[in-house]
Amino acid sequence: MLKRISFLFFLLLSAQQPGGSILAPAPPMGWMTWNYFGENINEKLVKEMADAMAQNGMLNAGYEYLMIDDGWQGGRDKKNNLIPDVEKFPSGIKALADYVHSKGLKLGIYSDAAPLTCAGYTASFGFEEQDAKTFAMWGIDYLKYDYCNAPKDVKTAIARYRAMADALQKCGRKIVFAVCEWGVREPWLWAAQQGAQLWRTTYDVRDAWSSVMEIYGQNVTLYPYAGPGHWNDPDMLIVGLRGSKGPAGLYGGIGCTDIEYQTNMSLWSMMAAPLIATNDIRSMHERTKNILLNKDVIAINQDVLGKQAERKIKDSVFDVLLKPLRGGDFALAILNHSDHAHEITIDFNTLGLQGSYEIKDLWRKDEMGIAKKWKGNVLSHETKLFRLQKIK
Repeated sequence: MLKRISFLFFLLLSAQQPGGSILAPAPPMGWMTWNYFGENINEKLVKEMADAMAQNGMLNAGYEYLMIDDGWQGGRDKKNNLIPDVEKFPSGIKALADYVHSKGLKLGIYSDAAPLTCAGYTASFGFEEQDAKTFAMWGIDYLKYDYCNAPKDVKTAIARYRAMADALQKCGRKIVFAVCEWGVREPWLWAAQQGAQLWRTTYDVRDAWSSVMEIYGQNVTLYPYAGPGHWNDPDMLIVGLRGSKGPAGLYGGIGCTDIEYQTNMSLWSMMAAPLIATNDIRSMHERTKNILLNKDVIAINQDVLGKQAERKIKDSVFDVLLKPLRGGDFALAILNHSDHAHEITIDFNTLGLQGSYEIKDLWRKDEMGIAKKWKGNVLSHETKLFRLQKIK
């Protein structure tokens, strides 16, 4: 218990940035190129995505980061400065960042703690300070830092991530730092101390129900390590991918139902995970928009307390999660992970909640009255999501 208290106290102190501000006080929200487009990216695509985010309600809903993943790099110039692929990004990253910023968005970029990235492009090992200054000069706001082609041991990983974190601290610009070593070396135990604001806890998500459940199961137990400025990252949302042929469609990524995509959004919101969409947001299905833009659900994710939900019940059919919210409210999620619909009764007292609560169904947008319990039918692979307001 003392070790956990000391860790949480460290998180509170280390989240503070010069001037007293906190980087990533809430889980980052945005859109990333990888799951749908992979390496097939260019500045025209990024600008179109920026336009879409500004126009389709995503920016207003809180999706503020537009992130370029692997495949943008063109090597280094004669002074070893990173340069973009001139065919994909002929105007350069600085001009692209200016365009993204003009839409009210922030720009994220990708690199790797090795000589080469996962897709085989130029990475940042040995050039951390130079690259951090380049990112700052371009106007970058977020760095996803991968770990392909790097040694497997924990000690080396810590040193390499610390080197980039130190470089970012000295670069003259506030840049959110996302560690991406896939949870193999338990980064929730050390990444915050090395200067990261979030860390991947799992391998890459696929566009499949089995992948959602596997990743959820790995991340849900890590609630003690999440908080303002320090987030567990179970990878991107797959909402709306619908079996697309991008990287998320590999290895069984055959697509999900809308109920399963809704569960993806529900569980990630309860777990205070980054909400990073990856579908083609230029032409979204109406059901996809309703899932990604549900402001009541987003509010659960972005709640200022920064608490990750704790799983209170786990059995062969249901998981029940509870998340404390500002002002004494709670978010309650009921996941039916079985292949059939089932009825369940949840007595709030068994979750440690005394008294009566006003219940709001966040997906149906239905005020359900005041009660001490909830009883209802939950469809296969559905997650019911409620906001509970204490009646005084």
